[in-house]
Amino acid sequence: MIKNRFGPILMFKHIFLFISLLLFSSGLFAQKATADSIFQLEKAVVKGYLSTQPLLQTPTSVGIVTSQGLRNQVDETFLPALNSLPGVRMEERSPGSYRLSLRGSLLRSPWGVRNVKIYIDDFPLTDAGGNSYLNLIDTRSIKRVEVLKGPDGSLFGANSGGVVLLDPVGATRDSLGVQGGVSAGSYAMVHQNAALQILGEKSQFNLDQAFIRTDGYRENSAMRRHYIQAMEQWQYNESNELKLFAFYADQQYETPGGLNAEQYAENPQQARQAAGSNPGAIAQQAGIFNQTLFGGISHDASIRPNWRHVISIFGSSTDFENPFITNYEFRDENNLGARTFLEFIGDNPVDENVHWKWNLGLEWQRSQHKISNYDNLGNATPGPLQASDEFKTNNHFYFTRFTMDILQRLTVEAAVSLNFYKYNFEALSGGNSSGESDFSPQWMPRISLSYLLNSNLAWRASISRGYSPPTTAEIRPSNQIVNTDLQAETGWNYETGIRYMSRNNRFQMDASVYFYKMREAIVRQLDGNGEEYFTNAGGTDQLGFESRISYWLLEPNKNGIFQGLRLSNSYTHSQFNFRDYIQNAEDHSGNRLTGVPRNVLVTGIEMNLPKSLALNLQHNFTDEIPLDDANSVYADSYHLIQAKLVWNKRFSNKYDLEFYAGVDNLLNQKYSLGNDINAYGNRFYNAAPERNYFAGINFKL
Repeated sequence: MIKNRFGPILMFKHIFLFISLLLFSSGLFAQKATADSIFQLEKAVVKGYLSTQPLLQTPTSVGIVTSQGLRNQVDETFLPALNSLPGVRMEERSPGSYRLSLRGSLLRSPWGVRNVKIYIDDFPLTDAGGNSYLNLIDTRSIKRVEVLKGPDGSLFGANSGGVVLLDPVGATRDSLGVQGGVSAGSYAMVHQNAALQILGEKSQFNLDQAFIRTDGYRENSAMRRHYIQAMEQWQYNESNELKLFAFYADQQYETPGGLNAEQYAENPQQARQAAGSNPGAIAQQAGIFNQTLFGGISHDASIRPNWRHVISIFGSSTDFENPFITNYEFRDENNLGARTFLEFIGDNPVDENVHWKWNLGLEWQRSQHKISNYDNLGNATPGPLQASDEFKTNNHFYFTRFTMDILQRLTVEAAVSLNFYKYNFEALSGGNSSGESDFSPQWMPRISLSYLLNSNLAWRASISRGYSPPTTAEIRPSNQIVNTDLQAETGWNYETGIRYMSRNNRFQMDASVYFYKMREAIVRQLDGNGEEYFTNAGGTDQLGFESRISYWLLEPNKNGIFQGLRLSNSYTHSQFNFRDYIQNAEDHSGNRLTGVPRNVLVTGIEMNLPKSLALNLQHNFTDEIPLDDANSVYADSYHLIQAKLVWNKRFSNKYDLEFYAGVDNLLNQKYSLGNDINAYGNRFYNAAPERNYFAGINFKL
């Protein structure tokens, strides 16, 4: 295979463009213009660090997807929106089968989300065992996504990639709002949603409901999900607010399985075929059935003028079934947890130019998983029991954070958490013996600072430690062997960056360079039956560069052909390599990290047109991807273009009506969006859909 030789050139061109724009932008936007007094975008803020702070002065790397950003392209999935952020890679092997990585690889994720912590409002979606069912959440029920990139366990506990915060409410406030919509598209896709918001004098109630189905592009790739979400916020006095949140999801999706190169070339739509003694995906009706109820209650109290206390209690229950090629797995999962912290806001009585804040808190979770595997007799029929185990996992950490703002120019943060992780298991049937593993307590510090070079430009730097113990699904993977020798990933991340925002936020730039040195990297392997197991590699060296530029060339609501024109661009360069990694007598040291493209470039164009029309375009270039640890096979690079045309009209200031239509994969590229890395039999490829179309209608009262 001919290797891509343009990655370094692309990187240096992008860095040169970024620096050039930064050098000239101060003079460009310092000029007085009447448009600056008229055109003013909403100031970007970060909500993740326990309280709101301006994005410009935040001393860490943050990516934000607004409600509009979530809707700019096809919104049946989070993929287009999240992949527009540098350092974020989301994949979907087939409808409903998500994978997500932040500044890293998908070495640990055959499916799902690992080594990333996810919260929905005040509540951790990630359970005590390290698993996050992000694919249960309907995209239209989320109004904002905030991504804290790089290991950030000082406030959020164990992770080595970063933290994702989902906002289910957003900033919209209507006394009574009813909205809904329905869309349809290729492969019999239908997505319906409805939402209700009731705003009282001291309360707000939000209810979201959604249903989605599709037959999928490939054989055995149909998906269906029912989803309902409710949230009540009640400020029962001036100083106290009570919040209740819950969702229920019933999802099932078929898993077509990976193809080898010959099958992928011959017919990319086919499901995994029978091989040797193993039947194919269709015969076994391979798929996932997940019914989850999640709920939580949170209380936010201002005890005294400078004191604040927040406490939340949450829990979930999951009924999980997975008919697979070699077995039929049932999981009964229950999770319970609590999170609380104190906040003290202090001011210097002598010097009003010094402001500081201190937090102290803890988070605790306990989960219980009963996992049973049976023979799969075909037609989704379980047979005799193979093995059954019960896992109990305890995960808790204490955290504290101190931040100081000096002269409204220098921001300094110091935070640390002490993390405890323990699991025990009992063999109910099968070859495993009972036992436990108690990991030694781990400190996860973070020190960061931000300095305003001028009112629009800030420099930042940070040092943080990552720590991510193995998940329950990695300790007891599909080969049903409990691996108590599996160690946690650890490492130090060093980072610096700059952030620029013009006075009116019309022009924004953000760039960072980092180096993450990981030890005991957890990698996925497959045995001769195609069943997975996990082991520790020696380590990885992860050098990365990220940048994002956004510029309104023409401010909104102007006359002419373009009544608003915005360009955006994000670039990710990942120089990731194995270190001291020997597997089965093969030395992979120095090889590129499996599953990580060297370069990803995403460009977006938003155009507001006359007659209430808008056109959104997005181009995604993804570099070639190594598919095995030996770097002997690569997935080809690809160019993905998406387009969406929207007509939106308001009637009598009471009714909004929107029609839209779009196309995905406009160039009809043949690519795999979610490769099975280190796949047995070289079944690496999960073909993504060819050119496909969608259209829909939304209304709001």
